[in-house]
Amino acid sequence: MNEAVPMATAVPPTDRWASEFGSFAEAINGGEPAWLRRIREEGLAAFRKLGFPGRKDEAWKHTDVSPIARTSFRVEPTPQPPRFAGDLIEAFTFGVLKCSQLVFVNGFFAPKLSYLRWLPEGVRVRSLGEVLRASAGALERSLGSQADVATNPFTALNAAFMQDGAFVGIPEKCVVEEPIHLLFVSSGDGGPLATHPRNLIAMGPRSEATIIESYAGVDRGMYFTNAVTEISVGPEAALDHYKMQRESEAAFHVANTAIHQGRNAHVASSSIALGGGLVRDDVNTLFRDEGGELVLNGLYALGGHQHVDSHTFIDHATPNCTSRELYKGILDGQSRGIFYGKILVRKGAQKTNARQTNKNLLLSKEAFVDSTPGLEILADDVRCNHGSTIGQLDESAIFYLQSRGIGEDAARSLLTYAFASEIINQVRVASMRIKLDQLILARMPGREVIREATG
Repeated sequence: MNEAVPMATAVPPTDRWASEFGSFAEAINGGEPAWLRRIREEGLAAFRKLGFPGRKDEAWKHTDVSPIARTSFRVEPTPQPPRFAGDLIEAFTFGVLKCSQLVFVNGFFAPKLSYLRWLPEGVRVRSLGEVLRASAGALERSLGSQADVATNPFTALNAAFMQDGAFVGIPEKCVVEEPIHLLFVSSGDGGPLATHPRNLIAMGPRSEATIIESYAGVDRGMYFTNAVTEISVGPEAALDHYKMQRESEAAFHVANTAIHQGRNAHVASSSIALGGGLVRDDVNTLFRDEGGELVLNGLYALGGHQHVDSHTFIDHATPNCTSRELYKGILDGQSRGIFYGKILVRKGAQKTNARQTNKNLLLSKEAFVDSTPGLEILADDVRCNHGSTIGQLDESAIFYLQSRGIGEDAARSLLTYAFASEIINQVRVASMRIKLDQLILARMPGREVIREATG
């Protein structure tokens, strides 16, 4: 990963960002409602109080964010012309997938690269910035209601500097059959740039939708993506949510996804991390009412000097809810992975059924992983368990495949692919599953043998 760009002066990072906020606020001044200015100011105040986390902060003890803190990032107050051709984004789409697609370039909506297919009446898929400019009052009660700025400094920083992102509103009883793809592409060309995408997804009662978030880098430059996504899933609604991260390996990526589920709501959320040099991905879920079901999956496939820190928190605040969590890591080179998962079963949340599993595969002696699954149970009538494994490829299985005429490299790749396929096969969007398949296979020698063996 590239060295951080040093600050021009020894200004403390929090003060530097506060100074940046002053210039930013002056540049965007003119028409923002009081409640939005209040969110920004509260976010900045929380960030100044918290500061950048250090190794003494329990939630960050395995991840050193000082490269982010000491880098002088610029924040663009208005959209700038993209420094790359539009056809470059095709590599980050999903082939023949029929979907509506919103594209954001360096944090801002790019209407010429976006398109909406037919959507049911009442469905709103728009740039968040457009909604804030046209009818900001409609978002006053929802924007910032789920992502906590008081405890997460990066979420606080996002609240202060957010400008654009996606707004998806799905009304009651509405079924959106085609996926909605939110694509964020960034470039390090022109010096270190920080973007703070904010997504707001609101699903009414008994609605259904599939939403894909993609984050990608179009070059090898350094930049900082600090994203927050707030998702509210109404009673008896069903959401398939996917997040695919393919940033530049010189990039910093920090994300916080907050999901709230209503009564009998069904959510399946998958997080795929393939890129980024320094990555922190938080997923926080809350059962607001009884009967909810959650499937939480994750896959991180790392190499080189990549560092990916995955934190999940499942809050069983109400009775009769079910959660199933499976995160898998594949680590090569000198990469490092962190998994920290917590399930909280609150007092009174009886009949909770929760399972959490983290499995990691180390492909080199230099790769390293920290795995900390956890349960905190304050109710007595529950069924909960958790587990973690860290290991290497089974040498006897490699020997068996070699005895069948498969070379050693191809045998190792076949077993690695089989390890990842448990997550890949749970992706219900066929074109996305095929793309993920291709991306995983592209990292492995003996691809032809794997394709033949898997059909």
